[in-house]
Amino acid sequence: MGLFTMEESVVSPKGVLLSRGPGTYKIPGFADIPQEFNVALLRSAPNEKAIYSSKAIGEPPLLLATSVFFAIKNAVSAAREDAGVTGVFRLDSPATVERIRMACVDHLTKQVPSVGGDAPSWTVRP
Repeated sequence: MGLFTMEESVVSPKGVLLSRGPGTYKIPGFADIPQEFNVALLRSAPNEKAIYSSKAIGEPPLLLATSVFFAIKNAVSAAREDAGVTGVFRLDSPATVERIRMACVDHLTKQVPSVGGDAPSWTVRP
């Protein structure tokens, strides 16, 4: 979940990594887990070809985490539709709080100028 919502490397226009440690880099912690988090484990499904009958590691957790990103994108789309904004929009991963807020168009986000042309970006995303 953190990969698609919080873990963002921030780099200056000169290429200096600004998010170098826990003080500047948001890592998912205990407070980020919902109070109710229901999990069910697969039972009675032997897998003779896996090490110690493991069910899976690697891709399934990573790909299932994309559902969080797309749920956020659907919520942003609904908020935009409520504001009368339609059409395709861009939401890059990770869907940070800042990116989500700016994707939800309203009278406040319209006051923020977009950077374009030769102006240096506040952050360079690799």
